[in-house]
Amino acid sequence: MDIRRQVGLNVRRIRKEHDWSQEEFAFETELHRTYISGIERGIRNPTVLIIAKLASALGVQPMDLLKPVGKTGTKNS
Repeated sequence: MDIRRQVGLNVRRIRKEHDWSQEEFAFETELHRTYISGIERGIRNPTVLIIAKLASALGVQPMDLLKPVGKTGTKNS
């Protein structure tokens, strides 16, 4: 699977575990909602700084967003 898609699926799953909308998550990360949407759909290629910002807001390690889907140690959707 494409790494951008993996990151997007992990971000979406963990965001939903927090019961946040994309808009709420965008506020937490200080990013635009459409940028979050692009990441979750795998069409954006976030930098390592953005990965770190996303992970921090989600309360996970950056490497957790890069792991194959279902391998982050959190419950699967």
